[in-house]
Amino acid sequence: MISLPAMAQKFSLPFTSDKEGVPPAQAPLMTPPMQGYVFPQHQTLTFTVDWRVFTAGRAVFQLDQAGPLMKVQASADTVGATNMIYQVIDRFQSSFNMATGCSAGFSKQTQEGRRKVNSDLVFTPGATAPAPVEGGQPVLGTQVLTERNLAKNTTKTQQGQIPACVTDALSGIFYVGSQKLTVGQDFKLPLADALRTVAVTMKVEAREDVKTPAGTFTTVRVQPTADAGVVKNRGTITIWYSDDARHLPVQIRAKMLWGTITFHLQSVQ
Repeated sequence: MISLPAMAQKFSLPFTSDKEGVPPAQAPLMTPPMQGYVFPQHQTLTFTVDWRVFTAGRAVFQLDQAGPLMKVQASADTVGATNMIYQVIDRFQSSFNMATGCSAGFSKQTQEGRRKVNSDLVFTPGATAPAPVEGGQPVLGTQVLTERNLAKNTTKTQQGQIPACVTDALSGIFYVGSQKLTVGQDFKLPLADALRTVAVTMKVEAREDVKTPAGTFTTVRVQPTADAGVVKNRGTITIWYSDDARHLPVQIRAKMLWGTITFHLQSVQ
């Protein structure tokens, strides 16, 4: 392993710090979930996380409906021998409007080795965003990022603009599942990440059978690409969604310079 901190950075869902991105007024528009798509009222997805040939961690995603919102909670923890070298205990929360896909924000509590940071990214407007275009002019909102470094006892708050409707790094996994995933038909989405907006292209590449601890699934393979962010010039991320009405994320793989991490679906409850 080249870098255990680097593994932890990808094992989690990090806010990235570089300022590249697109002007919010020029970001792609969010497409609402496809007609007839049904989000789960309550669902827990548990994944084993493998690095090369051994299991390095465990990740759990929990989805719950709360009125018009879908609330998503996630945890990422190292297990076994990895804890003795570099322990990761991360928690994430986000929510998005099930009718529009618009995210309300993304929170993260990070404990990675000696590093302990809490981050809150709040979008206004977000889950209650108006139509993306009003009178022919883009409607922009704001994002406020508050970071608390618990080890150093410091707090930093920053503010910037966003498009009227964006997704975030956690909600985006499930928002993409609400889209029509047709092989060969790519689509774009605006991702708010720290204080920038990233235009992400979702490449719907192929159908594949994927074997996981939860069973074998016929899937649609999707690869996010962007001109900014954690994967720019550093590797690739691929997500396999079940090729059925649910579009469950059954496998996620990040190939980076220092190695490959794969999330395998273990159970659905």
